[in-house]
Amino acid sequence: MRLVTLALAAALLLVQAQLWFGGNGMGRVVELGRLLEDQQATNDEARQRNQRLAAEVRDLARRLHRTEHREAGAAAQIGTERDLHRPLLRACAVQ
Repeated sequence: MRLVTLALAAALLLVQAQLWFGGNGMGRVVELGRLLEDQQATNDEARQRNQRLAAEVRDLARRLHRTEHREAGAAAQIGTERDLHRPLLRACAVQ
């Protein structure tokens, strides 16, 4: 019975040693944890940059819309002024 207990304890120690010191053991887990933290920091920076760019795009779209609206109003006004000047041009041409 004592021999079986010692054999099981030795097997347990071998499994634990592989877990702590093996190629895919705790050292790898710690390394992957560091890599994960680095990637999360990179992702956070990219997310913030994307939010800034999205805000800039929204601002540019608003400015474009305002400019188009202003230009449409100016074009309508120019068209009206052009229509008002046509009779004057005809009158000047007749003289």
